[in-house]
Order: sequence, then structure tokens, then C-alpha cells
Amino acid sequence: MSYDLVVIGGGPGGYVAAIRAGQLGKKVACVEVERAGGTCLNWGCIPTKALLKNAHLFHTLKHQAKEFGIAFDNLSYDWGAVIGRSRNVSDRLAGGVEFLFKKNKVDYVKGYGSVLDSTHVEVKAEDGSVQVLETANIIIATGGKAREFPGLPFNGSSVIGSREAMILPSQPS
Repeated sequence: MSYDLVVIGGGPGGYVAAIRAGQLGKKVACVEVERAGGTCLNWGCIPTKALLKNAHLFHTLKHQAKEFGIAFDNLSYDWGAVIGRSRNVSDRLAGGVEFLFKKNKVDYVKGYGSVLDSTHVEVKAEDGSVQVLETANIIIATGGKAREFPGLPFNGSSVIGSREAMILPSQPS
């Protein structure tokens, strides 16, 4: 398929560029290996803010409710529900980006994008299939990811990155 623009990366830089080009009538594809929205929406800023909202609400109820004549006996929280809410917020917003892709006729191509040359982008899907997109223009908006320190790799338990922090099965001690 031939495009006016192929954007590699579906994070804030990539999806905004793809949607705007679609609004301007361009034939656009946005290639993203994971969920639309990138690290910020799925694993960083947005789910972190959702967790902070839960923490703020809990703190307010625990420390300020009495000022308003409200008493709680044994105030507690459900860690699984806290993480679940954070994931739901991210999922809902990622779905919103995907909706905007459809609304603005942007093809959302799931896979790992690589520039072959100035007019071709190769996309490797999770199932191993490969497709080549022909395009007049390419935007590389691959964003960032958490960086491991030398000799201290993420191990999923004692050393974690933002992705692992957003899906911890139990509260850290």
C-alpha cells in the first residue's frame, strides 16, 4: 500500500502527527509495536497519575475526613483494584487514540517498523509476518524507554522500570 506519510511510533509525538496529517487529507499509516499512546499513555505519565489520584484520595480520607465529621473505621484499599483502575484509565485513553485514528482515516499498523530506504518502511508483526509500506514521507517518533543502569538490569522484583511498576501484583513494602 502507498502512503503520503508513514509514522513509526504511536506515542504522543507520533499519533499527533499522524492524526493531523489525516485531518489534512493525507493518506497516513502509524506503525506501533504495542498499544497506541506510547510509553506515556500506557506505562508512564497517565497510569502514574491514576495511581497518585488513588493515593491522594486515600490520604485525604485517612487524614482529613474527621475535619468534615466523617469517620472511617479500618480504612483500607484493595491493591489489585488500585492497579486495575490505573490500567483501565490507560486502556480507555489508548482506545481514544485508536478511535481518532479511525475517525481521521489513519491506518494503525501493529508491528515493529524499520526504515528500509527513503520511501519504504518494513513492518514486522508479532506473528512474524512482514509487510512493506511505500511512502512519500517518514516520521520517526519512537520515543523513549526506561534505562537500565550498567550491572543493575531490571529483574521484575527488586529492580523494576516504569512498566513493571504499573502492574505490580502486590504492594511494595
